Amino acid sequence: MAALKTRDRILDASLELFNQEGLAGVSTHRIAAELGISPGNLHYHFRTKELIVNWLFRRFEDRLAPCIAANATVTALDDLWLSLHLTFEAIDEYRFVYRDIEYLLKEFPELEARAHSLTTRNLLAAKALCAGLATAGVIDASTEDVEMLALQIVFSTTCWFSFKRLTPPQKAPAHGPAALAAYYTLTLLSPYVVGESKDYLNYLRSKYLR
Repeated sequence: MAALKTRDRILDASLELFNQEGLAGVSTHRIAAELGISPGNLHYHFRTKELIVNWLFRRFEDRLAPCIAANATVTALDDLWLSLHLTFEAIDEYRFVYRDIEYLLKEFPELEARAHSLTTRNLLAAKALCAGLATAGVIDASTEDVEMLALQIVFSTTCWFSFKRLTPPQKAPAHGPAALAAYYTLTLLSPYVVGESKDYLNYLRSKYLR
């Protein structure tokens, strides 16, 4: 039990440091120092930094899995907003993954196939989501529109927090960064929304842009 607790502490501390300082700038010695344990103790649980990154990537996949699965049941804009909100929260929790993706894949190439698979699952889920909204009469979108919207949604979810780092600092949004990111991504569908769903989109606009 103690060993498991130490492993979890190492993973939690590593995640926090990778998020704050970047994957490239954090060594196993830095992680050990943060925890107040010896490098030997850390290496007993994780022989290399690569193993830590592998475990955190697995946790990231597990964290996103229910978000991806939920897309299959989306039939209204409020369902979509909630799904996007939860997705952005998961990505923000493991933000080093997408932010440092080039370094991650260069240094740990064995993760490339899993990263590709995760993106493919996200694309398929986003496509199913948009197709479901079209079938439900929430959006008026052709097959080509559905393909493009799915691509734009996945692009936004993967790149949003990296993009925000390149914009001038602003006052923290009252509803939280994940909620605001979800709203902006949702508005990609705005030109296609029809009927009563437009009212919900206008409600969100008044809520997040005031």
